[in-house]
Amino acid sequence: MRFKKNLKLLKVLPSTSDTGKRKSDLQSDASRLQSPAKRQRLSMPGFAESIILSDVKSIMTFVHARLNDQDKLSDFLKKKISDLETDKRELVGVFGKTGAGKSSLINAIIEEKNLLPSGSINACTSVMIKVEANAHNKYEAEIEFITKEEWKDDLWSFHQLLDNNENQEKEGDDDYRDAVEKLSALYGEEWKEKSSENLMENKYFKEIPEFLQSRRKILRCESANELSAQFVKYTRSESKQGEGNEGKKWFWPLVKCVTVRVPNNPFLQHVTLVDLPGNGDCNKSRDQMWKGIVGECSTVWIVTEINRAASEKEAWEILESVSSLIGNGGECQQIHFICTKSDLLDDSDDLSSADVHDRIVKRNIHAKDGVREAFNKRTKIKKHFTDDSFKVFTVSSKEFLKGKHLNPDETEIPQLQGFLQDLNDCHSETVNYVNGAHGILSLIHGANSGGVDDKKPEVCAELEKNTNIQLRNVNKEMEDTYTAFEKYLDDGVEKSKGSYGEKLKNFLYRGKKGGAFHKVLKCVVKNGGVYKPKKGTLINLNMKLASCLIDSIDDEFRKTFPNDSERGAFNGVIDTFSLNTDSLFEKYKNAELQLRFLKTEEEKIKAKLNRTMRKQKKRVYSSLTETIEDIMDEGYKKAAEFSGKDTLYNMRETITDHVHSKEDMFERAKNTMLEKLHTLMEKILKTLEETMKESIERSFKTDGGLLPDVSTELEMVKKHYDKLVGTPDDETSLTGFADQVETAETWTQTGLTRGSAV
Repeated sequence: MRFKKNLKLLKVLPSTSDTGKRKSDLQSDASRLQSPAKRQRLSMPGFAESIILSDVKSIMTFVHARLNDQDKLSDFLKKKISDLETDKRELVGVFGKTGAGKSSLINAIIEEKNLLPSGSINACTSVMIKVEANAHNKYEAEIEFITKEEWKDDLWSFHQLLDNNENQEKEGDDDYRDAVEKLSALYGEEWKEKSSENLMENKYFKEIPEFLQSRRKILRCESANELSAQFVKYTRSESKQGEGNEGKKWFWPLVKCVTVRVPNNPFLQHVTLVDLPGNGDCNKSRDQMWKGIVGECSTVWIVTEINRAASEKEAWEILESVSSLIGNGGECQQIHFICTKSDLLDDSDDLSSADVHDRIVKRNIHAKDGVREAFNKRTKIKKHFTDDSFKVFTVSSKEFLKGKHLNPDETEIPQLQGFLQDLNDCHSETVNYVNGAHGILSLIHGANSGGVDDKKPEVCAELEKNTNIQLRNVNKEMEDTYTAFEKYLDDGVEKSKGSYGEKLKNFLYRGKKGGAFHKVLKCVVKNGGVYKPKKGTLINLNMKLASCLIDSIDDEFRKTFPNDSERGAFNGVIDTFSLNTDSLFEKYKNAELQLRFLKTEEEKIKAKLNRTMRKQKKRVYSSLTETIEDIMDEGYKKAAEFSGKDTLYNMRETITDHVHSKEDMFERAKNTMLEKLHTLMEKILKTLEETMKESIERSFKTDGGLLPDVSTELEMVKKHYDKLVGTPDDETSLTGFADQVETAETWTQTGLTRGSAV
């Protein structure tokens, strides 16, 4: 059945010489676009690799089923086969203010013209929208709601805010406008006459029973157009309340995240695009999710209109506010500053097409130079990112689709598409799986052959000696790192003690006469030291207090845990860890199969540890601010209790007194970071040691028992592996594709026979 399926796919592949015009009017979906590049990609090496990967997975599933549960080696091998599967997804975070063209950009890049709504619709910046591939042949939206309890708390907060503002100036109050916007979207005008308890009645949520049942809502459609029309009310509000929108409900205030899934999209195979609000959210669960996603982004796109790209205040504020979250506190390797609407020119109607083209190209160059110059002045961002990790694109989604003045490459959409395809990294996934499978089958075959029995003690002794030497190198580098961290943090503690008074004074007395600052400080103490305005810069008193500690460790932290995949953690000592199996192949030819397995295990464990470190280092880095936040929590709660006359004075005094009484908090923050660093280093060292020693023991010190004969499977997987690593980019690597399918047919027939026997 697998053979027939693959053969059918092979027969329907379009010719690579097909360079017809883009089709934008398919019968199934007028919004679905298929460029020649997209059709051609289906017949490129990546498709052959997916067939190889599918076949090798089938082989390993079959081998797994034939292993018994009666001896240690079989248990070990079954676990190793299960561990071959890795679900690697790259996150690309997309930031930008409303109207910057984020939706049009995403639609153009993934070639789905009308997937994300844009145009005369106001974006709700509280809702995160993920766009990823769907394994099923449907367009799908999965809507995740906040909890009923959270909305109840939000309603109470809104009413408190609105009641307090009743006789005060409302103009320019972002929090007031935000509360009114959310209440009006869901309840229309009814909220004005109802209490918080009344607004929680079930009748208001008839259309979304999933919210009341704490379940996710799933929408499935045949086309992008249809899906977009259905999920828009969960993400946005119409800008004009007339024109048939009277009484219409918009559910975005209740939504935490919407995941949109697109069928058969090559750009999203292992990539998720996430449209993100710039400052997180006042709602705690939304904010927690926001922080988690931002910290996991391997790339960040900052989207802004080209006309003021270099001087666009909001775009740079967003980037500065998230720089530590995506840099040392995250996994981001690249920042792409994307200038949209590059086709828009003043007086373009009076110009010839050639003149329009030349002016667009000239302005694009000027815009790129201006943005790079602005980046070089942003020291806060450059602490975390080098010039090499910052790229500027000038794009036009409209020109990419219509091609009136620019060719596709000049719109720079294809460059961003190429970047996503590189992120998909299908080749790497296939090679890693096939290489691991090759190693496991080598060990099984080697254990069955028994040709190395007389040399086992000798080989083991050499491998264990090499392991111990390498582990000592890792341990030494980690000890040096710990010493360096301790030194820099000690310096940070001293600077913090000497400067926190001035920092606190500058923060608490930024508005000496009170005024609007009274509300800001009230929000800060009510929200654990953090205030997220609808627009403008994030205010975080905890980060201000921890700033000297953070500054003291930033450079060393980036050097120890680089986000750049080319440089390994702890000065690359994990990446250079090696059992030197290559040097043992000649000396112990009969042990070649076991040694090959150990080599693949070494590569796998290093990749796994690098993933672990990328995740865990974020907890180490955030521990400084989190410790300060925990220590300050008691003071914030006391300050939040004040109301009436002298509230501002009382809040200021309470916060000041609390900080003075907790001067040891900087030392405690330092110790917490060092403890977390030490725990991470211990975990890495222990995992590396236990994994390699167990692999050596199972390879040479464990009786094989009744292992299945895998000689045929080993030969087939070896052929696949040789094709992948031999000439991966050469057309000759695909000339044997028919042979691969024939091999699959042979294996299927063999497998059926063996399966019957089993």
